[in-house]
Amino acid sequence: MDFHRPDTIKALAEGWTLTLSDANACATPAEISAAAETFPASVPGTVAGALADAGCFDPARPEPLDHRDAWYRTTLSEVPGPATLRFEGLATIAEIWLNGEKLHTSESMFEPVDLPVTLTGSDELAIAFRALRAHLTKKGPRARWRPQMMSEQGLRLVRTTPLGYMPGWCPEVHATGPWRPVKLIRPDDFSLKNVRITTRIDERGNGVISVSCANVKAPVTSLFCAGKMWKFKKSEGHRFAATIEIPSAKLWWPRSYGAQELYDISACSISSPHLVPLARTGFRRIEIDRGQDGRDFALRINGQRIFCRGAVWTNADILRLPGTRAAYEPWLRLAAEAGMNMIRIGGTMAYESPEFFALCDELGILVWQDLIFANFDYPVKDEGFIAHVRTEISAFLDATAASPSLAVLCGGSEMHQQGAMLGLPETAWKTPLTQEILPALVAVHRPDVPFVENSPSGGAQPFFVNEGVGHYYGVGAYERPLTDARRADVRFASECLAFANVPQQATLDAHLPVAAVHHPEWKARVPRDRSASWDFEDTRDFYLRELYGHDPARLRREDPARYLDLSRAVTGEVMTETFAEWRRKGSSCNGALVWTLQDLLPGPGWGVIDATGEPKPAWYALKRAFRPVQVLLTDEGVNGLSAHILNETADTLDLTLEVVALRDGSQPVVSGHRALSLAPRTVQEISATDLFSAFFDLNYAYRFGPPSHDLVMARLKRDDQTIAEAVHFPLGRAKVLHAGEITSSLRREETGWTLTLAASRFQQSVHIAVPGYRPADDWFHLLPGEEKTVALLARPGTDADALPEGEIASLSGSILRF
Repeated sequence: MDFHRPDTIKALAEGWTLTLSDANACATPAEISAAAETFPASVPGTVAGALADAGCFDPARPEPLDHRDAWYRTTLSEVPGPATLRFEGLATIAEIWLNGEKLHTSESMFEPVDLPVTLTGSDELAIAFRALRAHLTKKGPRARWRPQMMSEQGLRLVRTTPLGYMPGWCPEVHATGPWRPVKLIRPDDFSLKNVRITTRIDERGNGVISVSCANVKAPVTSLFCAGKMWKFKKSEGHRFAATIEIPSAKLWWPRSYGAQELYDISACSISSPHLVPLARTGFRRIEIDRGQDGRDFALRINGQRIFCRGAVWTNADILRLPGTRAAYEPWLRLAAEAGMNMIRIGGTMAYESPEFFALCDELGILVWQDLIFANFDYPVKDEGFIAHVRTEISAFLDATAASPSLAVLCGGSEMHQQGAMLGLPETAWKTPLTQEILPALVAVHRPDVPFVENSPSGGAQPFFVNEGVGHYYGVGAYERPLTDARRADVRFASECLAFANVPQQATLDAHLPVAAVHHPEWKARVPRDRSASWDFEDTRDFYLRELYGHDPARLRREDPARYLDLSRAVTGEVMTETFAEWRRKGSSCNGALVWTLQDLLPGPGWGVIDATGEPKPAWYALKRAFRPVQVLLTDEGVNGLSAHILNETADTLDLTLEVVALRDGSQPVVSGHRALSLAPRTVQEISATDLFSAFFDLNYAYRFGPPSHDLVMARLKRDDQTIAEAVHFPLGRAKVLHAGEITSSLRREETGWTLTLAASRFQQSVHIAVPGYRPADDWFHLLPGEEKTVALLARPGTDADALPEGEIASLSGSILRF
């Protein structure tokens, strides 16, 4: 990573055009026909994005982009003289031309390119993105297995993203173009070359920052952080180094466990006294805890075990593959709002820019980064291929070197699983790539980040979930009962709980106004594994039948609106029950990441946020399931109902737990409460009957006579305010769909409108629809006997002075318009 004064760097973002041609039809820029159709193009950007902006590309019906060449051209009217052209990412086989001369050919989407040039004052810069298809069909070393999920086996030989080549997983939008910035850098009297930054906490609790670099032009260059200054001194190998020690440094914590303390690192020289920002960093210690038996997998941050919860990232925009803060921020802020403290970037995706990690640093979101290798048997004996890998990984790790949020570096996704599931021996799928090459690179460039060989890995088979890292789909694709979440003995699910999550009706009305399930356009948006005889809508329907007792096929024929509402509710209910099992006291699970955070097209995709940025009902369920201060109810069979009270914060909390059993969703049968003082970062388990003066069959395990109740609800209160709640259905959800009246009142607060709700009887999955607003909570259970206040968050362009109007409805059948 190189650093220059900001005033010497210019982004070449304007004035670009895009021209498409047949593969290899134009050997040089001069051969491009003046009659060829040309489009304005954004840089950074992609061919798909430029064509979509011109109305010539529809991501819902994408046309192949990998069989044609794409020429990006611009004219530079810059001051003559020496300069460096920096290309931070070119997808994928790209020739760089200046004034008709080919300067360089880039063969990797993930490698930055720096080219020294001499400008004339009127220069023609062109980038030819050659058709990838010819490179995907080239023969290479024979593979020992062929993953079914990929449509092009040649991807194993080319360093590019698999996005666009996974039918059923994502739109077939091929990544082509200058997807990362192009910059012009002028020589200056301050430049740091090949900068390497490391941070650590020493045994005394001091923060230590070490910076080394090459080619320091000024006689003396100094490093600054937290009011400390240290001069660079010459070190080994013609490099310069400086180290700053910050006594008793404030620690960086993932969200809810503590604060996100960050420190700015800057440098200057005698000839250039102005501070040049290098990085922003935080101090934390990350370790993998394998447990006493060596089979476990948990992250310890600053010595504290962390329950990692979140989702798997796909992309902020499949058309444009953006890398800006503005593109990332809406998604990551919704992740943070939902209480997520970890995001995984899978090996089937693409590397995100340093802006992504900077936001995660600020928000306290840990990043599990799969290096972009997935499913294939990669040609590890090909020296040219491995040279690209070394350059790619080194560049990525150096660019994110100071980021405290980068928590796990993983050798890719499902390579071990793919080989093992095909019956190959361990020696075939444990290759030098994941066992030697990648861990060695991580050790050099990010020694503070633990390395995991593959996701999944560990156990008698790499895909077993009771040891190491697993991909858990027992509850989900394999249609196991909800109790399997405990029985499977999950240690850490780096992906899990994939469903075809149905968006809010407003999204469907605006972006997919077709008959649900039956229409081909709807079915095309339902994710599926390639060549499978089922899809993830079938998975969702299985649990709809299990939880609500309906025949999904009949229901969607006879009452499609009811089918959609139950479909919206059921995936959130399954996620809620599963995370209750995983977060309870005594659970074997140390973390779980839902597949996935966001959809790439509007519709019933895997995402818990739809492609427009609107949270789905499942997102709201996770927001409640992920609360850092939480109450859970688990059915312990003949041992009764257990309440688990969690406090992940750094403070001792004085709380009150209330448990009430209701008949007909309204009539209290038995109740009790207990005051608690919960220490920081602890979980306490209480048998719910301990709150009563005598035994009561809360979970209807003993079945002595007809049931006396149909619902158990728990409330966790602080200062008489309910901060968390949980419900248990001893007879099932279908038995608690009671009709009842919902009342509401609107109030204008300093921060905006709030809606206060109350119900005479328990109401399942209450949905709030208010045009112009997003509710802070939605699809929640409304408990009787207490008011619930929900903030209404105004959308851009909403007249917040006008009285909101909308509708409140529940699965129980109650509807209120206001």
